[in-house]
Amino acid sequence: MLIEHRTYTIIPGKMGDFTKLYGGEPFQLQRKIQGNLLGYFQTESGELSQLINIWAYDSMEDRNRRRAELAKEVVWQDYLKVCTQYISRMENRFLTPTSFFSM
Repeated sequence: MLIEHRTYTIIPGKMGDFTKLYGGEPFQLQRKIQGNLLGYFQTESGELSQLINIWAYDSMEDRNRRRAELAKEVVWQDYLKVCTQYISRMENRFLTPTSFFSM
């Protein structure tokens, strides 16, 4: 199992614009193709203006295959052309379960 933990830091004052852009068709498409969404969160303390999404995959190959499929979609391509105007930083981590915990 592979967990992808991705954090977007949104430009201050742009969270509403970003969530309006992403929260409709792009989100539904991504959820359909990428599959196992464990959660989508926004920060309430610490560093603010962040969105965190967590996805589970069978393997890195599974993740790469799904991302390649998503990249072929016109809705996703159109979203990518404009989304970066709202994002000041992106951080991506890949996590695997410890030996004493399984999902």
